[in-house]
Amino acid sequence: MTVDLDYLKDVLGRTRAEVAKVIIGQDAVVDRALIAILTNNHALIEGVPGVAKTLLVRTLALVLGCDFARIQFTPDLMPSDITGTNVFNLQQNAFTLLKGPIFTTFLLADEINRAPAKTQSALLQAMQERCVTIDRESYALSPNFTVFATQNPIEYEGTYPLPEAQKDRFMLKVNMACPERDDELTLARRMLGSDSPEETLASGAVQPVLTPVELERIREGFRAVTVREELLAYMVDIVRATRMRDSILVGAGPRATQGLLLASRVTAVLDGRDFVTPDDVKEIASAVLTHRLVLRPEYEIEGLTVPEVVQDLLREVAVPR
Repeated sequence: MTVDLDYLKDVLGRTRAEVAKVIIGQDAVVDRALIAILTNNHALIEGVPGVAKTLLVRTLALVLGCDFARIQFTPDLMPSDITGTNVFNLQQNAFTLLKGPIFTTFLLADEINRAPAKTQSALLQAMQERCVTIDRESYALSPNFTVFATQNPIEYEGTYPLPEAQKDRFMLKVNMACPERDDELTLARRMLGSDSPEETLASGAVQPVLTPVELERIREGFRAVTVREELLAYMVDIVRATRMRDSILVGAGPRATQGLLLASRVTAVLDGRDFVTPDDVKEIASAVLTHRLVLRPEYEIEGLTVPEVVQDLLREVAVPR
């Protein structure tokens, strides 16, 4: 199978253009979200309130022709509030399944760290196997099922840190910063009229680019993106280096290697190429690795951060020629 690069570029270009009608700036964030979707994985989005995290996912769902559901994670949220439960139907004299919001395509787990681990774990099977078990019976989810979980990076009161097993199931961590001055000025001007981002999304101005079936099909095109053997070894060496560094208590596992490979292929196509380069690996490595690493306390006390460690690793691991 060969890559129809022109088709992929056209689809990605139209997708970016439709999303840009609503999301002002944040081009890198949009690309990261598309990488998660096009590799059939999940993303953890971190940003302060008001930077359009929810709006981004709603817009992507519309543009890619997928269903959308949102769950507000709170301390009293129960696993059954996510997955659903069997309810006794008096008319039928039998139990019937009342499906929870997890039965969708794009699921926004808003402020996921506000719920305890018991509730967070309700997503584990769905994220890994795309099915849900309720009362010992398994139910299939959409093959395009994708979780976008959000976190507030500055407010930790009343929160429950995500377990390592949960974080490892997110292929990417996307840091969504405040927009640049010109973008924020554009947003302010639009709020004065009738074309604010929310109104634009609700007005029908944003058109779907794909259907769920086409989204599944387009993923096949990325399989033929060329990845040299030396680059595969480069990615493995980067991930393995996280397990051997003195400053790192918990390094990245094999799932990080898989994520780095898949993300690098989509990154190449986003840049208009059908082959992966070392720069593609470096560009996406921080997003794939940062949330998977745990520093030793003594190094954290000295002010060392995980992104700094990742950048050091990328400078130290030999780049293939």
